[in-house]
Amino acid sequence: MTKIRITKKFEFEAGHALYGYDGKCKNLHGHSYKLHVTVIGTPIDNPNDVKHGMVIDFGDLKRIVKREIIDEFDHAMIFNANSPHLELANELKAKGHHIILVDYQPTSENLVVDFAERIKKYLPENVALFSLRLQETESSYAEWFASDNP
Repeated sequence: MTKIRITKKFEFEAGHALYGYDGKCKNLHGHSYKLHVTVIGTPIDNPNDVKHGMVIDFGDLKRIVKREIIDEFDHAMIFNANSPHLELANELKAKGHHIILVDYQPTSENLVVDFAERIKKYLPENVALFSLRLQETESSYAEWFASDNP
């Protein structure tokens, strides 16, 4: 049976700071992120199934990504919990700000790996995550491909 890839694009706003970095991104700043999620699978070949002809219902994919990524990361400030930013993060959190602490430097590269792990575990067994593209500016993005990460 033919394998088909489908992609859905998501957008969210988030901020971060890169502790120890030697450029401008060491400062608190934000991005209008665009996340392209591509899955691969065989379209359902059962005329009695309401999702006949689909690899996955775009609505089902949207629910997974919204719950695991968008609802958590949208309008959040992301800090590396293993850095001195932890003090600032805790202060902001105490004042009601939406703070996410991660155990890695919150670069686009590391975020896209985190997102892949979060999404993969909720896909139906006949559907696989093929790739992710996390775009932080119009000209800069990080990509994750399943084929590169066996």
